[in-house]
Amino acid sequence: MAAFNLTSSDTSTFILNGIPGLEAAHIWISIPFSTFYIISLLGNVTLLFVVSKEQTLHKPMFLLLCMLALTDIGMSTCVVPKALCIFWFRSKDITVDGCLTQMFFLNAVAIMHSAVLVIMAFDRYVAICDPLRYATILTNARIAKLGLVGLIRAVFLVLPEPLLLKRLLFCANHVILHTYCEHIAVVRLLCGDTTVNRMYGLVIIIVIIGLDLTLIGLSYGLILRAILRISSKKAHQKALNTCTAHICVMLMSYTPVLFSALTHRFGQSIAAHVHILLSNLYVLVPPMLNPIIYGVKTKELRNKVGKYTCRM
Repeated sequence: MAAFNLTSSDTSTFILNGIPGLEAAHIWISIPFSTFYIISLLGNVTLLFVVSKEQTLHKPMFLLLCMLALTDIGMSTCVVPKALCIFWFRSKDITVDGCLTQMFFLNAVAIMHSAVLVIMAFDRYVAICDPLRYATILTNARIAKLGLVGLIRAVFLVLPEPLLLKRLLFCANHVILHTYCEHIAVVRLLCGDTTVNRMYGLVIIIVIIGLDLTLIGLSYGLILRAILRISSKKAHQKALNTCTAHICVMLMSYTPVLFSALTHRFGQSIAAHVHILLSNLYVLVPPMLNPIIYGVKTKELRNKVGKYTCRM
């Protein structure tokens, strides 16, 4: 045990190495990173501003869009500023507490993001399958309560992760081969039996993504059945259009996180820089594209954004 040169987790400092193998290209990589982040902030803040200002947009669907925008801002802000410090200033140090805090907020916001997508799928189900009762089933107050449940779920599920990490000591190697404190990357720095840590992280991924994707799949299965029962082609098209934006957002959100989680545990043959770049795309691309997709596909929102844009 002495050979590992154990240090207390309270006084240790980790080193975030950025993207291993691409250190020479960090400055160039920072250009799309910063561009995507700025576009993401502008798009999501604009959406939040327009919805807050327009009384006609104070509806369940737009309240859900605001929740999605907040989680998008949260995810990208947890990662990108520190990553840019690594790329621009080679500021790689992060305290253990800072690392665990980043990991907690990133994972909690990601789980909350998934919960919002589930609520949005339920919203589309009610809008298409039971439109006459939509206003009574999905009120703003009920959406807010569902969002609160999603937030509580996220906090309680993620909180054990940093607590389980704090119970063990870290080895002498404090270098994290990543741009941010990903859970499994931090677990690899522990000395001792990390079975509980690894299993808990994997269980969260399976339970959250499995449960949420099952609920989303069930909602869209019922939506598809309802659409097939409609004889009018025009009604078919209208029903499908109401789901297109959500399906695009869902695919962009779940595909990279599933790939990243599985390759980090089982894809040892995949180059580290490929995995890390894909992990960063998860917190960069969906937050940037989500407000654009909904802005384009939602006529009411598009018109209101255009109104404020013309005033400038």
